[in-house]
Amino acid sequence: MNEFWKNRNVFVTGGTGLLGSNLVKALVEKGANVTVLVRDGVHNSYFFMLGLDKRVNIVRGALQDYLLLERTINEYEIDTVFHLAAQAIVGTANRSPLSTFDSNIRGTWHVLEAARVSKLVKSVVVASSDKAYGSQKVLPYTEETPLQGEHPYDVSKSCTDLISLSFYKTYGLPVCVTRCGNLYGPGDLNWNRIIPGTIRSLYMNESPIIRSDGTFIRDYLYLADAVDAYLTIAENIEKCKGEAFNISTMNKINVLDLVRLTSSLYPSVIQPTVLNEVQGEIKDQYLSSEKIKNVLGWVPKHSIEEGLRGTIAWYREFLAKYG
Repeated sequence: MNEFWKNRNVFVTGGTGLLGSNLVKALVEKGANVTVLVRDGVHNSYFFMLGLDKRVNIVRGALQDYLLLERTINEYEIDTVFHLAAQAIVGTANRSPLSTFDSNIRGTWHVLEAARVSKLVKSVVVASSDKAYGSQKVLPYTEETPLQGEHPYDVSKSCTDLISLSFYKTYGLPVCVTRCGNLYGPGDLNWNRIIPGTIRSLYMNESPIIRSDGTFIRDYLYLADAVDAYLTIAENIEKCKGEAFNISTMNKINVLDLVRLTSSLYPSVIQPTVLNEVQGEIKDQYLSSEKIKNVLGWVPKHSIEEGLRGTIAWYREFLAKYG
């Protein structure tokens, strides 16, 4: 049995979010002592639904409060930091760029500086995004692809990425950056995202809504695989510090085909409604994850069909209970 996380002191920002909830759950189950930064107590979120608030230390506050972060890392004697917190919705970022920059950029340097001045932190894993690459002519993105975000959310992630690696190169902080594709799986109650929105529409016997023209290409990563990748990186920080890793299934799919696949697994014959109204989003994005495979031997364990089946099963149970 892997005892790496047993009694290890871990600090998670964004722990009540989609990835954070699933990561915190895994850490708690592995015996870690987890401290979570919570800004807003959204009590119908997956984190509270799982009762994780009763199994971790809760620190109330925001990324913009540097002294709070420094105190937390010091007083809870943090060994490992997972910095996941961000304003992560592209549409929200386009409507409110200043709050997005404040949270995603200033919040990142606050976390990194608090970790830097600590004498105990041994690893920091920072969540960037495939959006940090911006729009590129050559796909898939590799870790050598330039970071050139264009829209507010994308730019915030490009900055997050560069700032994080600067703390390694300048100060030797043991930080690693992750760049994931689109995450999906149990617990995502943001119905504006394509997979939960599609499943809820099918449950309600309604036509799934596609905001784009349906041809946008993405890769989709099941949450269990994302959690496994994050844990693997932190467990091998000596191999990973100062590096960035793409995390992907390397199976790209366009939005229309994704909705059709989800419908077929539901199963349903309802056709989607294509609105073609998206603005300020990158057309095609997908990643190569050869680097993490070569360096750490990590590969995803779930195909998109397997991930969708597990996700559909969870939503069916959730919607039957909560509507």
